Amino acid sequence: MAALDFDRHENRVLSTILAHYAETRPDAVFLQADERCLSYAEVYAQAQCYAAGLQTMGLNQGDRLCLYMGSSPEFILLAFAANLIGVHWIPVNTDYRGAWLRDTLNDSQPKLVITDTGFNARLAEIDIDPDVSVRVLGDNDADLFGDVSALHVPAIHYGDTASIMWTSGTTGKSKGVMQSHNAWVRSALSAAQMGGVTDGDVAYNCLPLYNSAAWVTGIYPALVTGTTCALDPVFSASTFWDRTRYYNASHVFTLGAMHMFLWAAPALESDRDNPVRSAQMVPMPDAIREPFKERFGIDAIHQGFGQSEIMLLMRRFDDGNKIWPPNSLGTPAADIDVALLDENDQPVPAGQPGEVCIREKSPHVLFNGYFNNAAATREAFRNDWYHTGDLLRQDDEGHYYFVDRKKDLIRYKGRSVSSVAIEAIARNHPAISSVAVFGVPSRELESEHEIMLVAILETGQTVSEEELARFINQNAPYFFVPRYIEFVSELPMTPTQKVQKNKLRERGLTPSTWDAKAAGFEVER
Repeated sequence: MAALDFDRHENRVLSTILAHYAETRPDAVFLQADERCLSYAEVYAQAQCYAAGLQTMGLNQGDRLCLYMGSSPEFILLAFAANLIGVHWIPVNTDYRGAWLRDTLNDSQPKLVITDTGFNARLAEIDIDPDVSVRVLGDNDADLFGDVSALHVPAIHYGDTASIMWTSGTTGKSKGVMQSHNAWVRSALSAAQMGGVTDGDVAYNCLPLYNSAAWVTGIYPALVTGTTCALDPVFSASTFWDRTRYYNASHVFTLGAMHMFLWAAPALESDRDNPVRSAQMVPMPDAIREPFKERFGIDAIHQGFGQSEIMLLMRRFDDGNKIWPPNSLGTPAADIDVALLDENDQPVPAGQPGEVCIREKSPHVLFNGYFNNAAATREAFRNDWYHTGDLLRQDDEGHYYFVDRKKDLIRYKGRSVSSVAIEAIARNHPAISSVAVFGVPSRELESEHEIMLVAILETGQTVSEEELARFINQNAPYFFVPRYIEFVSELPMTPTQKVQKNKLRERGLTPSTWDAKAAGFEVER
């Protein structure tokens, strides 16, 4: 197999890598979904057809394409098609609906939105810019193909923006993170190196394709090594190991509570009978890492720490020898400088929390800024450092540990959910006067939380907890729906009239707290 020299910048372009393997190993399977297999040559050829179709529909270098569709090979083909012609693809979370979906699409300023029959009805329910075209990917995907002979492929630089990934809005309004080709490639190369990917390996992905982790741990590591990525549209704890056997998957990635569900499942004699050699499971509690490896016959479980703005920040490599301190994050990537700084951008002493700040050692390691948000970009990049918003501490031996977000954040089922964003949705209900959202500890995973909402009603207004939960469900992603809701007469406030969420967290659940799970409330996805 003719490997690419990734020290050459011109080879760190996603479409260039695809073209290389389409030529050097055309028959090797790149994507598999159940019985459907697409070789590198087939993926490249179909991506060219879609790219020609996008150009026919008026998209050119620098334009934006929103993909609001379920996880499928076509999603990946369209992303590669966009990259071929310099169009920025934007995955839109299929859990979005109502006002949240409308605002995400309008803020993306796309020329085109491509959806599928499963989600087209939601688009019809909202008002988006009338100048934006919407195309539905149906049974015949060739409807979006164009004439490849007329395809114009512009020059693409490894620092050019490949995609825009919307953050979860941990500091309020979501921001569009502009990711370069190189940002994806460096992270994919790290994941492949950490997992020891070799010819014939198969990465199994069951995360949704709107999640950057799906690309950086499955699709792109397969791409940079010329190997295979197997795709399932959803995660299922009951069938996870059967699916790895079906695909003969050597590498897996799980996020949040996914591996906790696997661990909690009844032990079976067949648990070790699977082909998985290496796993990334984030975050994996240290107490069960070795027992998990033993039970399921996995050689290594690696950890990683990053964010949309820098997907590879730190990694914790499981080489079978090094013993990492419990809850430590690992070693910073080699191509960045890392510092823990205080509010004045001065280093904090060991043991004290500081904001983790990053400086590139080489170009195009960090993101290209926030889309259409120069103010947020300037705020993030100041005094020669990128400020992540994450608080870490470092012990005397140099190990890093996560402390908290500087802004409000709730870790919920592998997602970073903004309490501010949930509060904004709840306030739109006419019966709500004031509201505070915060996390209460999850019984399933120590590092995660359930969402609790405490609210004051407008004078003379009434609404039930279930009605409020349904309102949030209809106007935001399903994972914004609080598990716990309580109506109160007042909120604890500071002298400057800010809610003291620390007191609410200390108060926690009360006999008056409504529990959606206990009430049998079903969230609509």
